[in-house]
Amino acid sequence: MDELVKALVSQLGITDDQAAKGSGLIFKAAKERLGGDFAKVENAIPDIGKLIKAAPSGSSSGGGLGGLLGGLASALGGNSNLGTLASLAGSFSSLKLSPDMVGKFVPVILDTLKSKAGPDILKLLAGAFK
Repeated sequence: MDELVKALVSQLGITDDQAAKGSGLIFKAAKERLGGDFAKVENAIPDIGKLIKAAPSGSSSGGGLGGLLGGLASALGGNSNLGTLASLAGSFSSLKLSPDMVGKFVPVILDTLKSKAGPDILKLLAGAFK
């Protein structure tokens, strides 16, 4: 997953640590959202587990103010993508990343994984944020 970390660092101007932990948070949220289907993603991209372990402990996709905002957006019939990504905002702030960085991580992650995972896996992973 070094390739992914390098892509995030170069495209978003963040540190290696922020890239690894931030992508770990995103994959952790995807794992929670996809449940058992996430095993397909892990089989296609075995190193993904290392990034999830790099995510700050105690962080989840449902915690803090971000979780409250995400839940509110979903409850109001808002875009569930907004809810999922907004729920990561608090965790990203613990990495000294602004909440808007969550939305910038996802396209870089999906673009970088194109060469490692087939279209079905990318669709499944992208679906975790729809």
